[in-house]
Amino acid sequence: MASSPKRPAGSERAIGLKAVPFFRQLDDHELETVRAVSTERSYPKNAVVLTEGEMGDSLYVIQSGKVKVVIGDEEGRELILKILGPADFFGEMSMIDKEPRSASVTTIEPATFLVLTHAAFEQCIERAPRIAKVVMQILAHRVREADRKIGTLALMDVYGRVASTLLELAVYNNGKLVVGEKLSQQDLANMVGASREMVNRILKDLSDRGFISIESKAITIINRELPPSL
Repeated sequence: MASSPKRPAGSERAIGLKAVPFFRQLDDHELETVRAVSTERSYPKNAVVLTEGEMGDSLYVIQSGKVKVVIGDEEGRELILKILGPADFFGEMSMIDKEPRSASVTTIEPATFLVLTHAAFEQCIERAPRIAKVVMQILAHRVREADRKIGTLALMDVYGRVASTLLELAVYNNGKLVVGEKLSQQDLANMVGASREMVNRILKDLSDRGFISIESKAITIINRELPPSL
């Protein structure tokens, strides 16, 4: 269960919000306005933060921990849309229109969030109108990102989607390009809309051909020019 909401402490919290894309363009006064009306919530690992279809009105900014954003079908299958970490955010649409949540969000490790409700957002707009422009820019970026994701799912075969997802998740660590999340094959299957068996075959093929190496669920990209298909 979530802990009782509490106010973030001190102006240091507000200034720290500049690390979050949603607030990066705001000045210190505007950040203080956001801080004054926001609350903080903490959840343990594997806790459901939001449920697809439920009514909601709050934006969540991740201060620590990680979450997965998923959509499901009537048969209980799920598609992982994103894995988010510190400085990422979710729930912005329902914060604005108070409509049902378009996806579910579950923690994959203990997490703490800064929460801004619809009513608090309206207060921010009244006190610092420029915040509305910033939000519109962020939403436009999210729409473009969604269009790109849809195009990837629609136009690439499963092999290409797996390769594209691995590159998207890859980060440099000690001079090596590694997938930043230790994903199970089922997790990866849920991200690309395929079966675990198909993902297993693709990963084995990529490994056999020298494009990646896999050790204890950790995937290292050896050749960035991953093949788009078999």
